Amino acid sequence: MKPTVIIQACEKYDVDKIEIIIRAGLDSLSLTPSGRTLIKPNVVAAGDKFPHAYTRPEFIEGVIRAIKSKAEDAAEIAVGERCGITVPTRYAFKNAGYYEIFKRTKIKHYHFEEETQVEIQLDHKDRLRDFIFVPEAIAKTDFFVNCPKFKAHPWTTVTFSMKNYIGIQDDRHRLIDHDHKLNQKVADLQHVLQPQFIAIDAITAGEGRMLTPIPFDLGLIIMGNNQVAFDAVCCHIIGVDPLSVEHIRLAYEMGFGPVDLNEIEIIGDVSLKEAQRKAEGFRVGLIRVEEYFEGTNIQAYAGAPPDSNDDEYCWGGCPGAMEEAIEIMRMFDDQTDEKTPRTHIVFGNYKGKINAKDNEKVIFIGDCTSFKGKISGKDIAFDSAYTDRSEKSPYDAKDPDIFSKMLSVEKVWFQNRNEQVIRILGCPVSVAEQVLLLVKLGKLKNPYFDPNEVMNFSNCYFSSKTKMAIERLTGKSYLSEKVERGAAQTHSEDDKKGAAE
Repeated sequence: MKPTVIIQACEKYDVDKIEIIIRAGLDSLSLTPSGRTLIKPNVVAAGDKFPHAYTRPEFIEGVIRAIKSKAEDAAEIAVGERCGITVPTRYAFKNAGYYEIFKRTKIKHYHFEEETQVEIQLDHKDRLRDFIFVPEAIAKTDFFVNCPKFKAHPWTTVTFSMKNYIGIQDDRHRLIDHDHKLNQKVADLQHVLQPQFIAIDAITAGEGRMLTPIPFDLGLIIMGNNQVAFDAVCCHIIGVDPLSVEHIRLAYEMGFGPVDLNEIEIIGDVSLKEAQRKAEGFRVGLIRVEEYFEGTNIQAYAGAPPDSNDDEYCWGGCPGAMEEAIEIMRMFDDQTDEKTPRTHIVFGNYKGKINAKDNEKVIFIGDCTSFKGKISGKDIAFDSAYTDRSEKSPYDAKDPDIFSKMLSVEKVWFQNRNEQVIRILGCPVSVAEQVLLLVKLGKLKNPYFDPNEVMNFSNCYFSSKTKMAIERLTGKSYLSEKVERGAAQTHSEDDKKGAAE
């Protein structure tokens, strides 16, 4: 059978209607949830400040109800996620209103960064590494339900079904290869498991960005049973060639599914052309950092990432993180642009000129940043501090902590307070760190100390850290030995060829 994508109209977040649509979708695809069933939303950030960044609670509740009503012999039905790095998933779930849903529907939930991590071997061609770690709940899943949010993305063009996989790793492993190879990392994660069912929240989509997207009323629920085909149709809805999105192209070349519309069955009460009309004007997020900051007090410069040609760009690392960081600051401090002094920010192997005046800070961001030239008449030289990925072991990955990041940024800023040129190391330098850098630069309000959220955040943070400490003290942090993996993870070459056909 051809992979199938179902496009259904749904103008409002009505739980009852969403449940009916999801039930019908499962019926159309002849799917019966069973075994260990796991639902994976996109909750990268949530709450009043991030209203359009996540899979809405009404949507997830409708999905849960439908899954429960259709399940047979389900050993477990659960929701699992890892939100944006350094922020506890507990905090994101609470702000998203998810805990009330879990209580009403009586299902289990997982905060992936708090769970035992399982080593998964990879053996496909051109992989970034031979093994990766994912939460045990992912490794043991039998029936996987992917529930992403329909959004643009400043690093990967779009974030539909496949990109939602970045949330199946905890922070320490998520940051490995989260650089100019991010799209390949996403493609590699496809070898861990494939979803039996996909349902994307496209009722209110998010354009332009992924943490702070601009709301776009699309009024759709889109469902499917093949991830590549699903993402390809979503791309066509917004007028993007799916093969121009690298992680979709790579997964297609690996044999995970088709991108040609002639090889995909599209059904539902909304035609593809009608969906395209609904999506007219939708803006994706792939904007180079130099262009993004035009007309502001920040002038950005981007050189090539490691082992790349001079005209290449690090779409998956520090430049995109800075774009998200400035938008977060604009939400928390409406004087961000006025308070931020004239500043020059440099990424990658930059070979051009930096026209900074004596009183203007020049900040080099990222391990791979290198430069040789004059700044305000002084000779400045920075060599790349980038460590090749072959020298980075998942076993040695560090768990980033927001408070240690605060101290680190504070220390660098204090040590260089009288210097014009500052260097911030990291690969990548995360959104959180760049937010903190902007706070210091413009003397802005620190989002982590927002009086309306500081107690809530602190409670979730310490609860999460306590759970993680217990896991490590009891030796459950890692499982390197093989575990019994769910049916969803067994993908022979014949399986993938069958899915593609």
